[in-house]
Amino acid sequence: MTIAVVGIGLIGGSLMIDLRKRGFADKIIGVDTNLHHQNIALLCGLVDENDTLENAIDKSDLIILSSPVNANCTILPSVLDRIAGSPKIVTDMGSTKASIAEISKNHPGRGRYVAVHPMAGTEYSGPLAAIGKLFDYKTAIICDKELSDRDALKKVEKMLDILNMRKVYMNSNDHDVHVAYVSHISHITSFSLALSVLEKEQEEHNILALAGGGFESTVRLAKSNGDTWAPIFLENSQFILEVMDTYIEKMNLFRKMISEKDMNGLKALMEEANKIRKILN
Repeated sequence: MTIAVVGIGLIGGSLMIDLRKRGFADKIIGVDTNLHHQNIALLCGLVDENDTLENAIDKSDLIILSSPVNANCTILPSVLDRIAGSPKIVTDMGSTKASIAEISKNHPGRGRYVAVHPMAGTEYSGPLAAIGKLFDYKTAIICDKELSDRDALKKVEKMLDILNMRKVYMNSNDHDVHVAYVSHISHITSFSLALSVLEKEQEEHNILALAGGGFESTVRLAKSNGDTWAPIFLENSQFILEVMDTYIEKMNLFRKMISEKDMNGLKALMEEANKIRKILN
């Protein structure tokens, strides 16, 4: 098995580590427009070689798109053009799916594409952020599986099994709704909190010295790369705006209870929120 990984960052690099170590990939070809990323990947042994997208497609059995979601949308049609009628397979690791589903749905090579979102990551980016076992026991969402050829789906499912991932199936639209609520809003609130604190820090230089574990865990995601997350927010803007409106509504409820010094109201809101334990435990 020769695989090409397009986008040598946290996700692409972490895939390279485990797919090689666990015997899924015999040869790994890296594709990245960033020369620095190419050199790091080669020096660290993440890839066997770097090449152009076209050459990597021609040399590979499986092409994995792990670039920002807007770049994946641009790249996928040209990959499908090149592999249509062959046994080659392409999959993507993007965290939005509706746009890429729309772009690919009428392509004659659509069956060779399997849409995947691994629910895994850290706040760091680039090939130096790549780590082994990143995907172990995490969830992988496979979207629109009925549109993928059976052999292509089975091969990608085997890859996810080797990564020790739990597979969940849904359509692209449902996927984007769900991740807006459980993933994308978390990043927006973290960025917002960081901006609020940094603004206050300009006036009171000791505020960050008082930051404890609660602040650190809440704001951790604000260290995430804007090149990755700005395209995600725009690609999934419809559902993100919906969840932001809901979030603001809940924030205003807390604001109202606090301004009215309503102890019972505050406790009732927090007790309702405590029900999340049943889901997360």
